[in-house]
Amino acid sequence: QVQLVESGGGLVQAGGSLRLSCRTSGIIFSLNAMGWYRQAPGKQRELVASIPGVDSTKYADSVKGRFTISRDNAKNTVYLQMNSLKPEDSAIYYCNTLYNYRPWGQGTQVTVSS
Repeated sequence: QVQLVESGGGLVQAGGSLRLSCRTSGIIFSLNAMGWYRQAPGKQRELVASIPGVDSTKYADSVKGRFTISRDNAKNTVYLQMNSLKPEDSAIYYCNTLYNYRPWGQGTQVTVSS
């Protein structure tokens, strides 16, 4: 059974930082490209960062230079370090595979106050 469990969200002031974690089970983690996605109220879910392999990363233009995605294959976990947060980063953040989505987890809420 596939499980994606996100954690680390919270309320932070603009300019602050958060580190999100996503622990996975039920997939061969090391063989899967992973991504962090977010969905704000009234908006579609969007991909913000992806990590096909340990040394390969891609970012949406809106987060480039502020967010860093990483993975620990030994822990089956993907991380998202978010710095210089802006109110427009407020959303529910999810992780999932980059291709052939697995069932979505509950996500973790990030709220950035101005």
